[in-house]
Amino acid sequence: MEKKTQPSIWKSLRLGLGILAVLVVYAYGFQVTKVDLAEFRKESRQDSRIRVMRALVKPDIFEFDQEEFTVFAPIYVPCPNQMPQIPPPDPNQPYLVIPSQCGKPNQSIQVEGFNFQPNIKGPIFFVPSSDPNASLALQRGNIETDSQGHFLITIRLPNRPSEEVQYLKVVTRRNVGLPRFSQTAKDTWDKIIETIFLALLATTIGTLFSLPISFFAARNLMKEVKSPLTSISLAALGWPIGIALGLNAARLIQSFLAPWRHQSPASLVLGVGSALAGTLLLRWAVFDPRREQDNRSTKMLRTVAQLAGLVAWVLAFFALSQLGVKVGFSLASHLGRFAFLGNFIGQLSDVVTVLLTPAVALAGGAWVGSLGGELGTKWNDTLPAAVLKLLNSLFSAFAMATLFGLLGWGIGWLYEIKTIAYTLFYPAAVGAVLGALLALFTQPKQPLPIGLVIYTLTRTLLNAVRSIEALIMAIVAVIWVGIGPFAGVLALGLHTIASLAKLYSEQVESILPGPIEAITATGATRLQTIVYAVIPQIIPPYISFTMYRWDINVRMSTIIGFAGGGGIGFLLIQNINLLNYRAASTQMLAIAVVVAAMDYLSSAMRERFV
Repeated sequence: MEKKTQPSIWKSLRLGLGILAVLVVYAYGFQVTKVDLAEFRKESRQDSRIRVMRALVKPDIFEFDQEEFTVFAPIYVPCPNQMPQIPPPDPNQPYLVIPSQCGKPNQSIQVEGFNFQPNIKGPIFFVPSSDPNASLALQRGNIETDSQGHFLITIRLPNRPSEEVQYLKVVTRRNVGLPRFSQTAKDTWDKIIETIFLALLATTIGTLFSLPISFFAARNLMKEVKSPLTSISLAALGWPIGIALGLNAARLIQSFLAPWRHQSPASLVLGVGSALAGTLLLRWAVFDPRREQDNRSTKMLRTVAQLAGLVAWVLAFFALSQLGVKVGFSLASHLGRFAFLGNFIGQLSDVVTVLLTPAVALAGGAWVGSLGGELGTKWNDTLPAAVLKLLNSLFSAFAMATLFGLLGWGIGWLYEIKTIAYTLFYPAAVGAVLGALLALFTQPKQPLPIGLVIYTLTRTLLNAVRSIEALIMAIVAVIWVGIGPFAGVLALGLHTIASLAKLYSEQVESILPGPIEAITATGATRLQTIVYAVIPQIIPPYISFTMYRWDINVRMSTIIGFAGGGGIGFLLIQNINLLNYRAASTQMLAIAVVVAAMDYLSSAMRERFV
């Protein structure tokens, strides 16, 4: 029995020590967070809470035309030696009763009111006889009538002695006519509409970019992607070369189109003609069924035709987007109330124009990189291991030196480091050594898990972006494009890309492997496998995640408005800073209504499509 009792004592002791440790942690947490209810109990805090709560439950949604009533009562300050005869008030009208009709300067007196409108409030003023209508009036308090139209208030007379009669004035107002929406309600409506479409555009941008990124962030798709070192090295060398070629090509095309910037017919003809020529060239170079039987010279000719077709399509995009900018803004000036349609065409064309240059650069990098990868794969299959080992050492060192050199140059530009040795030569040397070591310690024809490397880099980047709050992104976006909803669209769009790409990739990782194995067994390419085996399984959850993200963006847009990102939050923070809690209550009510409506809409759409 003693042997059984001993362990239970130690168990109880450990439990007690654990509970004590938890209490110590929470005790220190109370100290760090300065938990103190004494401040909560202060009378001033209670008055503030009551005042704010009463304002919040009375949102400024409706307003009325108001009728103003002014009631005067004569008073002498100080009391004269012989009190003049003051006519009695009309008992059928609102009137004031003042004891003795006089008082000493700085004396407190009681003022009683009768026959006023029930349950109304208004100020009470002391006004001199020389200016009974306002400019020298001193407010002495605020009256509040009961259900019988009666009030009793104590006021202090000012130190304004005069032998002439002076007055107490009460001003009240009452609502007349039918209610109408207040200016606050109208402003709130405009901003809540802005918030909804801000969130819609951010969700659309995030979805378009996160869809392709999610496949690179899915481990089950990327773990099988392996390539020999030769192919990886040549592809890595091809990317910066292709990006540079793409940038130069885009700049040349833009300079070529500059003379036709203001000539709409010429831009239209050039754009349509380039699109037709590019379509014909790409159809022959890529989609011709006889291309499998081509000899070497025909294959080279098709490659040149493919490049020419891509250049023609780029020229067509630049020409048509340039035309769209001019036509769209021209239409906006003639469409009146529908000017937003022309503005949409112009702004969308301008967006295409801006994005074309980086898109062409990336396309050039992908094209040259793919050519390098194909060449590396061919050498890996045909060359002997000894020759391949030497080539791997050379190309791998060169590729890593280029990569590290570009990283060093970017860091030097960012931190304004002027010493080229530190930003270019030393990083390139380190990269060359690492590349040579990689080639030395790997088998010449051994496939390397390049897919897992891309997966890890993509996940790391997504985690880094997602860890930054949208509010911080909004501050940066405001610096880029200025205060307004466009900054909010950019901030929420970037945050949406990181969040949706993670959700999408996790859904790809949870799909059934059977369809992938079946499609792969037929000899399908990587792209065909994704199209026919992966996408059919992920469409319903992708729709659900996208709608949910729109709901999140509506709520987040109220926060980024605090940083100048537009939307209802921009108006809300203004009213809070101005202590206009009735207006702030209107905005909070609008947010609650929209979020509830969005939740109902997303539930209905999920039930219908998912």
